[in-house]
Amino acid sequence: MSGRGVAARVGRGGSFAIVGVAYLTALGAGWAVAEAAGGDRPVLALGLGYLASALVIYVWSTALDNGSMFDAWWSVLPPFAAVWLAVQHADGVPGLRIALVLGVVWVWAIRLTSNWARDWPGLDHEDWRYLEMYANGPKALVSLFGVHLFPCLVVFLGSLAMVPALVWGTDPVGVLDVVATGLGLVAVVIEFVADEQMRRFRRAKTPGQVMDRGLWAWSRHPNYFGELCFWWALWLFALAADAAWWWTVVGPMAMTAMFCAASIPMLDRRSQERRPEFAAYAARTSALVPRPPRRG
Repeated sequence: MSGRGVAARVGRGGSFAIVGVAYLTALGAGWAVAEAAGGDRPVLALGLGYLASALVIYVWSTALDNGSMFDAWWSVLPPFAAVWLAVQHADGVPGLRIALVLGVVWVWAIRLTSNWARDWPGLDHEDWRYLEMYANGPKALVSLFGVHLFPCLVVFLGSLAMVPALVWGTDPVGVLDVVATGLGLVAVVIEFVADEQMRRFRRAKTPGQVMDRGLWAWSRHPNYFGELCFWWALWLFALAADAAWWWTVVGPMAMTAMFCAASIPMLDRRSQERRPEFAAYAARTSALVPRPPRRG
């Protein structure tokens, strides 16, 4: 039965219950696979755990014919992965750094997951971006690689910074940890404010109107800017823990590339098609990094 058929039977509350069961199975699979890979190989364990959990959600998505089953994965898996990594920590890893990283990751995860839950209408809904992607090839393969495994890979790359920060890095806690903590928490605040401003706008807007107030007057995608700040903050924790792990910068770089090359262009193109005022708004407003709007 499709997600829409299930939703018609169980409603929004029942849809949440199904998603909850799906994610419990995904978390269980990911944790078990990570344990099997071993705490002495945290990078491999992290990658395999993420892969196992993503494949479990793919099975659920396929069974319910709804790729949006995966939407919450982005913010549900990393905090539990962080806990698993923290449990594996070696002797000499500062406990204060572990607490700071776990705090930032869990605050980010709770905020982002709750934001998804507030707006998710249920299994009768599927993200329009997925529907566009399905037109480019066999749906099962597009869903597997485009909707599930590609984001899984990007989040894995972003999460690599947690390995030195939580498992191996023994450098003492210092100024860079403070900067990382501050940036991570500011990132959460930016996302929260941007999402709340957009939520209020959507409740009151008229069709075709452009959101150009608050943070959205300075950036067309301030929520994405906040999200990227979070992943860069994780990388700063890695540097603070052990500078030899500088190469984990591949994580926030991959995140930045994905948002700039895929997510932002897709949303801007859709807004251009649906909102006559969007072209003028885009001409005066930064795509990502907030700055005062251009005059003229």
